[in-house]
Amino acid sequence: MKGSWRDRPSGSRFSRLWRPWVSLHPFRGQGRSINEPKPVGIRDLVAAPGDVKLRPERRWYVIGGFFFLLFLLLVARLYVLQIKDQKQSVSQVDALSLHVATIPASRGLILDRNGRPLVNNVTTVEIRLSRAEATLNPKIEGTLASLTGQSVTQIVRDLANQAYSPYQPAPILANAPANIVQFIKLHATEFPGVSVLDVSQRTYPLGSNVGSQVLGYVGPITSNEIKAHPGAGYQTDSTIGQSGIESFYEQYLRGHDGTSTIEVGATGNVIGTLKTTQPKVGDSVVLNIDGGLQEALDGILKADILHDRTVPDPRSGLLPAAINGAAVVMDVNNGAVLAMSSYPSYNLSSFVNGLSEAQFHHLLAVGAFNNYAIQGLYTPGSTFKLISATAEMQTGVLSPNVLIDDTGQFKVPGCHSNPKGCVFHDDETTGLGEVNLTSALTESSDYYFYNLGYLFWSQQAKYGQTPIQNVAHEYGLDQYTNIDLPNEVVGRVDSPKVRKVLHAEAPSSFPNVNWYTGDNIEMAFGQGTTALTPLALANAYATFANGGTHYAPEVAAAIVNAHGQTVLRYGPRVLGHVSLPPRVRNPILQGLEGVVMSPAGTAYAPFHANINFSLTNFPIAGKTGTASNGGVSKEPNSWFVGFGPTTHPKYVVLCVIEEGGYGANAAAPVVARTFNYLVAHPIGPVKLKRQLTVPTTTTTKAHSTSTTTTTTVPITTTTHK
Repeated sequence: MKGSWRDRPSGSRFSRLWRPWVSLHPFRGQGRSINEPKPVGIRDLVAAPGDVKLRPERRWYVIGGFFFLLFLLLVARLYVLQIKDQKQSVSQVDALSLHVATIPASRGLILDRNGRPLVNNVTTVEIRLSRAEATLNPKIEGTLASLTGQSVTQIVRDLANQAYSPYQPAPILANAPANIVQFIKLHATEFPGVSVLDVSQRTYPLGSNVGSQVLGYVGPITSNEIKAHPGAGYQTDSTIGQSGIESFYEQYLRGHDGTSTIEVGATGNVIGTLKTTQPKVGDSVVLNIDGGLQEALDGILKADILHDRTVPDPRSGLLPAAINGAAVVMDVNNGAVLAMSSYPSYNLSSFVNGLSEAQFHHLLAVGAFNNYAIQGLYTPGSTFKLISATAEMQTGVLSPNVLIDDTGQFKVPGCHSNPKGCVFHDDETTGLGEVNLTSALTESSDYYFYNLGYLFWSQQAKYGQTPIQNVAHEYGLDQYTNIDLPNEVVGRVDSPKVRKVLHAEAPSSFPNVNWYTGDNIEMAFGQGTTALTPLALANAYATFANGGTHYAPEVAAAIVNAHGQTVLRYGPRVLGHVSLPPRVRNPILQGLEGVVMSPAGTAYAPFHANINFSLTNFPIAGKTGTASNGGVSKEPNSWFVGFGPTTHPKYVVLCVIEEGGYGANAAAPVVARTFNYLVAHPIGPVKLKRQLTVPTTTTTKAHSTSTTTTTTVPITTTTHK
């Protein structure tokens, strides 16, 4: 049979394998049984090479497909990086290699109403050291220390200061002397990484003690301040206005910082500067303040307080503590603040050159950082009688011509409690005799206003429970004045409602929650828990002087850019009105004129002793105030407020001295001497160099509750600071 094992050569490997099996098999040569299984060999398991078809292209298809898939993935990734996420990718790369350093902008100036700088800038030289170079050349720290006279420890500390960007040089020496600067420039190779930079610092042409609390100061920014101004561009090494005008008008004064884009290598070393954007100088703020008047008022207030501390009170024999004081001058016809002083004060240059910790704590302890004109709360005493008199005339509770017998002791009708709680004494215990409204103001009769407080309380059904407080509200005494200065506090006028609020806040300090007849009597002549800011009271008298228009006090007059162009003009802001027709105003005005002009007036003697002008040509009206501080060992608060000329009112001047003694003795001389300056140096209009013709805009201040309107002027006008 073809192909069977019998046909194979006898000597083959297969014949040797099969022969023994064949010889032993019982049916050798007789064929296989039908059920005998077919033998299986390796030949049947493995195909011969000739029988297999070669297909190498399949392997290449698999390998090629795999790499093609990788290629597609690579192309897709490149598409995402180069096209879809191109901006994000570039920014991520730049973030690793490019850093932006800030170039501080020079702050705008602060000018008085005549264009004279109250706050200016001076360029000084600052020596800086690159952190990268200091790391590469550690010896430079010692070399620089030897030249500048600083210790190596101090320089290392400056380099480690986290307030400065690690990719720009750290300040090492401010106000560098010219000889040191020149030496560095001539030996630049010896000072690798050391740079000399011109920087701008605040300077005060009229003196660093003039208008300190009003102008304010600039200081390093804090992390909380950076968080409070997101997106404003402040950096950890930025400075920011910390108080006064510097703070309130920060957005205009600060300007716009420039930038320097720096390329940084993989090891963190600075390779070079790629791009620089120059800073933009800040806008200047023109104030309503007159620089000469401000300087004079500061000096007058300080001298008076220091003198007051040395002269015993002629009545009590006590030496006044004269702890602090404030003085304000305003234009009664538009609310412009012409000068504002506060004492104790501080030297503005201290914040430029660096204030020591000891100096800081001393100023803090004496209260020098307070602007007492807007942050001091004082019991007003008899200066509050203007408010009670206005309420009397508006309601008609008592005719101004009715004579009241001032016996020196006012006994509350129908009072049967403790006798001490039923009787109120005049400061002049002998009494003034018969007085009407005009003479009661001129001679400051407490008895008259005791009686007025009693009349209002006994006729609640007709006049309501708070007629005097309502008038005080119209004058703005229990509200913010809306002045454009930070951290103003609000005064309070004693009332049943206020008494409950105070008791809830401090039960031990204000134990009496109920309101009695005696409380209304005390409130009517400016005692009790009434406490006012000097500015609010000055503004109330300004409102009376101009006939009833209640303006918001304005320190700033305009914003001017670096080219002298006026870009923002602040117009008067009317907050409300007080009804003062002639029948209401005239009797009160006559009484206030008598305070200064009549020999019986409480301020007659001090005014004539301190003025150097004629009261006939420049008549002045005013009111003294002597407010008890609630203790026999404490001198009263000393007040005086005056306005003039009464024929056509222009100025209101107020002074208060805490524990200064009688108003006529301490505060009145300050007002009189201030009028000396005003008469000799009349205040002219605000001088602005150039103007831009742009639309008028109107806004309101954040804590103002009134609405105002402005008229079209040839520059941008706003009622918001």
